[in-house]
Amino acid sequence: MLSLFRVVSYGLELTDDYLVAVQRALGAAGGDIVELENFSNGRFQATVHAVGYDGDAESGLLALRAAVAPVITTTQSTAVMPAELAGPKRKLLIMDVDSTLIKQEVIELLAEHAGKLDEVAALTDAAMRGELDFAQSLHARVKTLQDLPLEVTEQVRGSVELTDGAAELVEAFLDAGHVVGVVSGGFSQILDPLAEELNLHYWRANQLGTSEATLTGHVEGDVVDRAAKEASLREWAKAEHIELSQTIAIGDGANDLDMLGAAGLGVAFNAKPAVREAADAAIDLPYLDVVRYFAGV
Repeated sequence: MLSLFRVVSYGLELTDDYLVAVQRALGAAGGDIVELENFSNGRFQATVHAVGYDGDAESGLLALRAAVAPVITTTQSTAVMPAELAGPKRKLLIMDVDSTLIKQEVIELLAEHAGKLDEVAALTDAAMRGELDFAQSLHARVKTLQDLPLEVTEQVRGSVELTDGAAELVEAFLDAGHVVGVVSGGFSQILDPLAEELNLHYWRANQLGTSEATLTGHVEGDVVDRAAKEASLREWAKAEHIELSQTIAIGDGANDLDMLGAAGLGVAFNAKPAVREAADAAIDLPYLDVVRYFAGV
C-alpha cells in the first residue's frame, strides 16, 4: 500500500543544509520524495515535498514525523501531513483569537484601562500554561474589570491588530471556497465587528456583562473554554458537511488543546511548550499564513 504525504519546511530562511537533512531523514524513514516545490514571499520561505511511503497512512505519518523531529531547529521547522489535506475537498479553518488571529490578549488591554494589568497578565499566563482552570481564571480576570466604562471596549477594539499574515490566510481560504471560523476565550464585544470585517462564516466568544454604561465584572452565559472550542469545531464541520480530516485548527494555549486534537491538523502558533508538544505542527514565526502551505491553499 502506497501512502502519500505532504512535508512542508518553513523558516525566515531555509538553508540548503537544513533541507538536505530533512530529505535524508525522510529517506531513512522509508519516504520517497516524488516532487519538490520552493516558495518565497519576501517574509518567509517554504519548501513542499510530496512524499510516498510504502505502508499504511497511520504508520507512515508517525514514521515521517518522528524522522524529521530531530532535524528541526529554532529557526527552521518541518511539518508532515496527509497529502489529501491539500486536495480539492472543502476545508474548515478554525482559529483561536487572542495571540493567534490577533497580536494581543484582549483581556490584558481591558485590564490596562482598569489598572489591573499585572494581576490579569499573571492569571492569563497561568491559564494558557494549563496551571489554572480556564473558566475560574476567566471569571477572576473579568472581575477586575467591574465598573469599567463601556466606552473602553470601543477604545480596545480600535487598538486590536491582526497577526501578520492573518488577513492573507483568511482571504485565501475564503477565495478558494473553504470555511473559516474563530472561537475565542475572549469577548464578543471585541470579536463580533472583527469577524464581520473579515467575512468569517462562524465565530464564538464570551459575552461581557454590562449594566447601563459600565461592565459588571461578570461573564454572561456559558464560558467558551477548551471543551467549547472542540465542540465548535465539530459543530461547524458537521453543519458544512466537512470531514474532520479536512479541518485545520490553530491555537497557542492550553484551552486550545482539545480543538487541536480533534482537527485533521492541529497547529501550534507561537505556543506554550505543552501545546507545541501536543500539536501536529508548530509555527514559531510571526506569520500566520504559513498555514496556507500546509493546506495547499
